[in-house]
Amino acid sequence: MGISKHPSVVTLPKAEKPYPSILSFLSMRFPGISRKTWEERILEGKVIGENTGPITPDTAYTPLSRIFYFREVNSEPVIPFTEKILYLDDEILVACKPHFLPVTPGGRYVDECLLNRLRRSTGIEDLVPLHRIDRETAGIVLFSVNKKSRGLYGTLFMNGKVEKIYQAIAACLPTQQTASWDVANRIERGTPWFRMKTAAGTVNARSTINLVEVKGCRARFILQPQTGKTHQLRIHMGGVGFGILNDRYYPELQEESEDNFGTPLQLVAQAVRFKDPISGTERKFVSERTLLW
Repeated sequence: MGISKHPSVVTLPKAEKPYPSILSFLSMRFPGISRKTWEERILEGKVIGENTGPITPDTAYTPLSRIFYFREVNSEPVIPFTEKILYLDDEILVACKPHFLPVTPGGRYVDECLLNRLRRSTGIEDLVPLHRIDRETAGIVLFSVNKKSRGLYGTLFMNGKVEKIYQAIAACLPTQQTASWDVANRIERGTPWFRMKTAAGTVNARSTINLVEVKGCRARFILQPQTGKTHQLRIHMGGVGFGILNDRYYPELQEESEDNFGTPLQLVAQAVRFKDPISGTERKFVSERTLLW
């Protein structure tokens, strides 16, 4: 069994009264883990409140509070691809993530994630990701090394001060011409819970999509997200009629199956660029990953 050495966190969302029990919430939020398993973890003191110590069966549900737990999996898939550290100093680590590897523990993955791989290879236990990319997406991920400067770098992402550039491949007609789209809409969690959807309401997701080259029945795109909603680029590409090659979630959800390592999602976080909040210098980091082009 794989057990994480570091806690994961989940925030209890707003809910209508009467509030559910924490056990009921965890069972609904993580349907892949049985209610009995969560009950056992709570009784064993493995689920911890933010300021209350171990959760008990009687602990009240408090909206917007956080609880911590240690991920456990009976068997963990091995991702047969390696990450690469592109840069490391006293403040940040920049890594290039392969397809299929999650950034942080989740689902069936505990040790097989970029964060824990880097902790082992560098010996830096206090690494914290400054942003996320999907498990299926390859490319650039930045980590904070220094707790004292973490907020400075985190604020860059929160305030949209980091320019992010992605590349994607999608099917197209051979006659398709180059084109550009500015997409702005609202993205919310859909059904099932791991799949996102567009919805009416205040815009919270913005992307610029540029079709830059057509070769046969494939087109290459440069994508620049201005926000960072989950699955944003995958949804926006589908919305303009170009679902990314090998996407199992969008525009239509495919049947669940084991990873096919020969058909990775054709999306890569190609580069990031920002002004370093400490040195004031312009920083740019570029992925070495390539797509099926």
